[in-house]
Amino acid sequence: MLTLTLQRASRARPAKSLLSRVIQARAVARQRKALADLDDSILSDIGITRAQAEYESERPAWDVPQHWMK
Repeated sequence: MLTLTLQRASRARPAKSLLSRVIQARAVARQRKALADLDDSILSDIGITRAQAEYESERPAWDVPQHWMK
């Protein structure tokens, strides 16, 4: 029996430029502000509470999940 194992090619990605990081941080800040501005009925439609929305909107723009940075 033949068994194949696939592995992702390990290529080093170039570091993001400072400009792209600033653009991403501004986008995150805008999205978090928009989340805070939603009314309670829309928040319940997407399955989060007002407290969760406020918590998320108060996080700094650079505080994002690691997979967003790829």
